[in-house]
Amino acid sequence: MKHNILIPFFFLLFILQACTTDSDDATNNQETSVNKAANKKATGSASNDILSDDTYKSMVIELVYVDGFAPTQAAQDNFVSFLEARTHKPNGITIEKRAINSPEDDRLTIEEIVAIEDANRTKYNTNDTIAIWAFFTDGESDSNSEDSVVLGTAYRNTSFVIFEESIHDLSNSPFEPNRNLLEATVINHEFGHILGLTNLGATPQSDHEDPDHEKHCNVESCLMYWAVESAAGIANMIGSNSIPQLDDQCIADLRANGGK
Repeated sequence: MKHNILIPFFFLLFILQACTTDSDDATNNQETSVNKAANKKATGSASNDILSDDTYKSMVIELVYVDGFAPTQAAQDNFVSFLEARTHKPNGITIEKRAINSPEDDRLTIEEIVAIEDANRTKYNTNDTIAIWAFFTDGESDSNSEDSVVLGTAYRNTSFVIFEESIHDLSNSPFEPNRNLLEATVINHEFGHILGLTNLGATPQSDHEDPDHEKHCNVESCLMYWAVESAAGIANMIGSNSIPQLDDQCIADLRANGGK
């Protein structure tokens, strides 16, 4: 299952839209002593493993970016703070960051993103550490249209991609959001899906899934809401350092599945 953040240009809306993709065949995921299959399951299926410390006491984020398209340090710091606030990892959360060459493709399919991960990922779950793959790429999603652009996709239980070039194109001008704010919003939203929100592995404790936008919260101020509209949303983001937060219902879902 994958989850996209889309930005319709005409209305300047930040749209957070969910859709699906197949998990990889586990028979192709094992190499010698490394069990890669555990990191190649459906989005949201590792919710409890990430949230609780029942099995994994620490988390490592393998943050890989195309040279020149690393996320800002502020966005990285905010991401770690977001994780620390919601997950039980007593032995800590670390980021291991490195650059790779561009895939030299202007439009990337999810299948191509998966192939890039499979060719470059080095961190997989160990006995007490859960591993996350976060890829920041140049180019754009092949799902982009004249009206919208995908900014991020959560496509496996421990994997997500951020289309960093698209974020660059839509931030830091006088009439656009601050890049730190936009990056952090996209990253945290995508990881919210990996944490199992909404109704994606963390069982809802109340009825708050948006019936018109599945796997998203129906509370407009929530990080997991499907959209933040232009007149209020864009205006509020310009010149602001306020990143949308999870609402009480989403937090209750995470706590019921082992989180804080």
